[in-house]
Amino acid sequence: MKQLRLIGAPTDIGAGRRGASMGPEALRVANLQQALQQHGLDVTDGGDLSGPANPQQGPVDGFRHLEQVVAWNRSVHEAVHTTLQQGQLPVLLGGDHALAIGSIAAVAQYCREQGKKLLVLWLDAHADANTNTSTPTGNIHGMPVTSLLGIGPDQLTGIGGKVPALQPDAIRQIGIRSVDREEKQHLRELGLRVYDMRHIDEHGMRVTMEQALSGIDADTHLHVSFDIDFLDPAVAPGVGTAVPGGPTYRETQLCMEMIADTGRLASLDVMELNPACDVRNQTAELVVELVESLFGKSTLIR
Repeated sequence: MKQLRLIGAPTDIGAGRRGASMGPEALRVANLQQALQQHGLDVTDGGDLSGPANPQQGPVDGFRHLEQVVAWNRSVHEAVHTTLQQGQLPVLLGGDHALAIGSIAAVAQYCREQGKKLLVLWLDAHADANTNTSTPTGNIHGMPVTSLLGIGPDQLTGIGGKVPALQPDAIRQIGIRSVDREEKQHLRELGLRVYDMRHIDEHGMRVTMEQALSGIDADTHLHVSFDIDFLDPAVAPGVGTAVPGGPTYRETQLCMEMIADTGRLASLDVMELNPACDVRNQTAELVVELVESLFGKSTLIR
């Protein structure tokens, strides 16, 4: 029986739009814990982490709220790393996607300690590979990928104790359809594997996931960083930075089920749910369904 630990990170400190701080509670209202327990999982709700309030200030040197984002990520890093050391599977409930810096840095540190290979699936409409000089907003939720790859201020890049926390070949991005002009050049220079929406349109979700999951073996720790705006906003409106043209409900279910089929999922981020933009919590309820699929829910026994 897998032991899961839910970790709430109720902050929108790295985002431009307020509301993602309510995401963890919306997932609880949608009965995430109970839904997962129905599948034979041992699920503990560790409650919410605490951190500085959102000062709603403008950018300084290209970063908005750098000090506060660092504080939240250190808290996330400690919670996720401790959870892994205790043999549990951490499920980080965001909160905005800047928190993935602390979460994935903790997973990377744990994998180094255990001698395991790390693969990160980054499910997102955005590449999140900006820097303080390329960002149009200064919002750090657009910078976690570059931070994890060692590009950025020491306070962010060094959270996991090693710079860079990851090598580019450890990340595979899926569903990307919104990339800033200079950010495109970053992706090319970094050599990231990006399966954008054109790739999914041309090859289908099944082939895309087979490619993204290639090379996984029994020694692989699979981390999924799931930004809810990965989904098309027609089915998931409750996000702060919606981008039309994303995967459909069925395509996303297939994505989740194929991840579950690997049997290697070992940590998870659920990010950028924004109840302020939602309709009667329907996006949170959909996310609960998708997370169930990540942990093995399927129509038939396969």
